[in-house]
Amino acid sequence: MRVHVADHPLIAHKLTALRDKHTDSPTFRRLADELVTLLAYEATRDVRVQPVDIETPVAPTTGVRLSTPKPLVVPILRAGLGMLDGMVRLLPTAEVGFLGMVRDEETLTATTYATRLPDDLSGRQCYVLDPMLATGGTLAAAIRFLVDRGADDITAICLLSAPEGVARLESELSELQVPVSVVTAAMDSHLNELGYIVPGLGDAGDRLYGVV
Repeated sequence: MRVHVADHPLIAHKLTALRDKHTDSPTFRRLADELVTLLAYEATRDVRVQPVDIETPVAPTTGVRLSTPKPLVVPILRAGLGMLDGMVRLLPTAEVGFLGMVRDEETLTATTYATRLPDDLSGRQCYVLDPMLATGGTLAAAIRFLVDRGADDITAICLLSAPEGVARLESELSELQVPVSVVTAAMDSHLNELGYIVPGLGDAGDRLYGVV
């Protein structure tokens, strides 16, 4: 598994504002949207393309376009929805699926409660959107779900990550014969006793949408 921590001053700047407890939900949503677009640029370096012949106003030339089948963007509900617009802004022709997962706050085990995905993902590159890679259970379950449907290349985009979550992903996904990458804005110190990233930014879903 490949882990890439995006080291860029603009990413650090926007992440600092996201962390601030005084940042209100509308501003948080805007910053998350902007940050995801920056992370998406890093995450799509290996997106599959194919050559295409075109004509410029001056002369014929060969360029590239996204290969078929198109990449699939999969936000994990609900917090992942706050990352969707920033991702599809960079990949407007990508298709979008949805995966609803919830973490039991006592056992920290993730379960699936809703899906809206193609039954067959054979040959598809998938980009999973999950703001927080904390314990890693939710993301590991999501990746396994996509692999079981045939996805052959998966990149997870996370605003923040913790070493414990990365270690769990590496352990639980070690036998998969599918390349998995994680692109994140920062690798924080650790998880606290409640499974929250430290220093983190709190509950991403609550800060995006309010406590409901």
